[in-house]
Amino acid sequence: MPKQTTPTTPIDLTSRQAIALLDKSNALGSVEALAKQIEHAWADVKTVAVKIKSPIKNVVVNGMGGSGLGADVIKSLFKDKLNVPFDFVHSYTLPNYIDENTLVILSSYSGTTEEVLASSKQAEEKGAQIIAITTGGELGPLAKEKGWPTYVIDPVHNPSGQPRMALGYSVIGTVGLCAQAGLLNLTDAQVQSIQTVIKQQLAKSCVEEDADNNPAKILAYEMIDRRPILVVAEFLEGMAHVNANQLNENAKIFADYKIVPEINHHLMEGLKFPASNKDSHIFFFMNSELYLPKNQQRMEITKEIVEKNGLDTMRVELTAKTKLDQAFEMLALFSFVGFYLSMLEGIDPCPIPFVDEFKEKLKK
Repeated sequence: MPKQTTPTTPIDLTSRQAIALLDKSNALGSVEALAKQIEHAWADVKTVAVKIKSPIKNVVVNGMGGSGLGADVIKSLFKDKLNVPFDFVHSYTLPNYIDENTLVILSSYSGTTEEVLASSKQAEEKGAQIIAITTGGELGPLAKEKGWPTYVIDPVHNPSGQPRMALGYSVIGTVGLCAQAGLLNLTDAQVQSIQTVIKQQLAKSCVEEDADNNPAKILAYEMIDRRPILVVAEFLEGMAHVNANQLNENAKIFADYKIVPEINHHLMEGLKFPASNKDSHIFFFMNSELYLPKNQQRMEITKEIVEKNGLDTMRVELTAKTKLDQAFEMLALFSFVGFYLSMLEGIDPCPIPFVDEFKEKLKK
């Protein structure tokens, strides 16, 4: 069973005043505005006219960090609905197969991401059909000059100003552009349902709800001084990637995610050593009745084997009615988890000094 740990910095997680002393950039405001981001993004992206010049035979999305996460969500969440190969790139170089029948989506919240700007030239040289997502930077004017359809994010519901805290914009923006291109279907009713699920999670995970009854605070306490491993299957793979990234950047912890059934073929033999795994790791099994029955069985057996190796585990039950809703249920929950964990660690979640240092050194 999980063990309760002690926060490194005492803080009253029910006090907005105490939280504000640490949360100087209002990351909490961005977490709480997720439903509003989605509503805003959906309304705006539907106005983007995406004209297909020749039949789309494959799609490639290039985005880094938070700007690229929407593609991973789409690939796993809409796997059974996409009729063309869908890929994503987190690098400078696009696949060689790109041609005039490829839709390339360039995603950069800041508009200055050098990997994305580099790949834009390759996409143009190969005659690909290009669309973009950005707030401006260099990508915005470039897209306007080239006549590329563009979803220009107006991040009024992201008070922190951090790209990774604008996931409602970037994920729904990417999904929405694919819908505008005729690659998948997303309805107003589905978007409204997502917002309802997020608001329900907000009510359960809000600051005012104490730790005994708050699922996000319970999970945050369990992660203190440990490495969380999120275990998911099928349609939640992309969202697990999103949540692990959020924990990396906001809570500054070494979080990771694993996929069933793939881990059943190797990871179960890699838990015994080092012996410190028992103290340093905790596995969170994201349970869903929407998984294939075989994968539901695999999740339970995998949990038992992890425990046999002496590692702590927890079940996290997702209860929304559809796969789409459950994905955003998970996003809303872990957005709060990462935020509360940063508060327990006594840190402001927004500054990313090592990423900033890296970028500065790269420029020299």
